[in-house]
Amino acid sequence: MVRAAEHLHVTQPVVTRGLQELEEILGVELFERTPRGLVPTIFGEAFTVHARDVIAQLNQAGTHLRELAGGGRGSVTVGTHLFGSNMLLPRAISTFKSEHPGSTVVVRHTIPEDLHADLLAGRVEMIVGRLHPYPEVTRLSDTPLYEEPVRLVTRREHPLQAAPPSTLAELMDQLWVLPVEGTSLRPELEELLLRSGLRLPVNRVECTSFLTVRQILLQSDAIGMLSTLVVAEDARLRPLPQSLLPLRGTVGVTTVAGRTLSPTAQEFVRHLDRAVADVKRWL
Repeated sequence: MVRAAEHLHVTQPVVTRGLQELEEILGVELFERTPRGLVPTIFGEAFTVHARDVIAQLNQAGTHLRELAGGGRGSVTVGTHLFGSNMLLPRAISTFKSEHPGSTVVVRHTIPEDLHADLLAGRVEMIVGRLHPYPEVTRLSDTPLYEEPVRLVTRREHPLQAAPPSTLAELMDQLWVLPVEGTSLRPELEELLLRSGLRLPVNRVECTSFLTVRQILLQSDAIGMLSTLVVAEDARLRPLPQSLLPLRGTVGVTTVAGRTLSPTAQEFVRHLDRAVADVKRWL
């Protein structure tokens, strides 16, 4: 309650009174008062979902009106993570900006779980990246674009490039750079290793920033897990021959089901579709 009051720039009694009035109007208890604070009831959880949708729709309505008032000069906010962020998204942005120089593209990069929350709350209009199941999958709409394999990658001069081991087990003593917990790729890797009787390497770094991962790979004998297209145009990185099948990602666009995209966002999706053909040449 205190943090909510601070966020709204009002006093805590004002927030408390507003919540009480809302519960009276709805005729249900939204939050249960406990010694540890407020805990949402089943009614509170359900109402929060609808409230987020209402706020997101209002934000999009404002965006749409600003675009109309500005002669079509709008903006689109795109969430992304590693898959799709290095080749598909930049190509779509380049062609989009060449045709719509007055429009703004805002890109937010973070882990999928945070992007999921931003999408539902209307802070991003779409997510471009690896598609994977969401807790509220019925509220989201996925549009697949292409599939992208995952590879083990090192610097080009890495000793393993000259004499690669024949099995994954022989790589377990190496330094690995892995995706952090909370990413969809992490449990899939753990399952793949488990089927081979292996566990996560003890000597590892966990990171989601590609720039950091790349520098670690270039400055050490580390092994990284990266999507094929991430290293396709990087002359200093090179895949190892060991296969990580069936690890692969379906790259696509995720939006909220039933939520209309702004005209600028719809136009940006068209440029994503156009960029796919160029991207597929590298697969």
